[in-house]
Amino acid sequence: MTALRFGILGTGRMAGAFAADVGALEPAGIVIAAVGSRHTGSAREFAARHDIARAYGSYEELAADPDIDVAYVATPHSCHEAHARLCLESGKHVLCEKPFALNAAQADRMIECARRHGKFLMEALWTRFLPAMRAAHRLLEDGALGRIRLVVGGGAFVPPANPDHYLRQPALGGGALLDAGVYLVSLVSAILGAPLEVKSAGIIGPSGVDDQDVWLSEHAHGAQAVCYLSLLTRRAPDLEIMGEAGRMILHPPLFCPTRLTLSRPGEPDKVLDYPLAHGGYAYQALEVRRCVNLGRLESDCLPLAETRAVMATMDGIRAQIGLRYPGE
Repeated sequence: MTALRFGILGTGRMAGAFAADVGALEPAGIVIAAVGSRHTGSAREFAARHDIARAYGSYEELAADPDIDVAYVATPHSCHEAHARLCLESGKHVLCEKPFALNAAQADRMIECARRHGKFLMEALWTRFLPAMRAAHRLLEDGALGRIRLVVGGGAFVPPANPDHYLRQPALGGGALLDAGVYLVSLVSAILGAPLEVKSAGIIGPSGVDDQDVWLSEHAHGAQAVCYLSLLTRRAPDLEIMGEAGRMILHPPLFCPTRLTLSRPGEPDKVLDYPLAHGGYAYQALEVRRCVNLGRLESDCLPLAETRAVMATMDGIRAQIGLRYPGE
């Protein structure tokens, strides 16, 4: 079997986590063949740290490498559209880090570009592919909770006070919603479908990005979800799904759960553990390999239409709290 060769755009925290986890998948037919950065020095240092053969001092050089099959875009949020399209137009499949883009209009252009060039494209929302999350979906599909009525979830963390931190930068698409709230919007979408209506409130901080968000979404068949995200306090992120026949807790951390608790009337609680067989970021790379090997241009586990709908939901939340990014 020919190995699927990844190239990484970016050398930040996400890129490092991806390289560490996916770098162990060579026996599974996945290799990281190159890394690209705006600076040759940082690319070479990253390549040496993660045992990557080639390092490029520009994203254009990596996109032009004929030995790369898939580009993993791990640059700042505001760069996702440009860098994904660069790679798609260069003949690469693309796995683009969450959030997929700044807004739905950018997502539309990315999806159109992928279809025009006949290339695979998927958002790197790793949580959707983890064993615990897949198990939760199977339980819901099997009717373990009956009709779902309410989903409640959220979390809070305080980033470094440094004003140059990426979460404080409007030009980089910073703030709570796009960076962390995307998990909640995406997971609720997977459980209840796209919302029919969203009502939100938030706090725009001194840096001009959202420091705190709360939203209520109305879904088909009378289901509702209540979610929150804060950069002003601390609480481990979790999610509770409540149905007419029981409830399910996805234990913290919500972005990488390994434990579920299933509670149903008249039965003892079931605590279900799903340890990771690979590093958490590996599962999305394995999904890319599966889809590419099957000749698919998108994942049926995270379709592009759903990714686009999640972006539109976050557009609506931002519009209600008055958050616009430069250039929008």
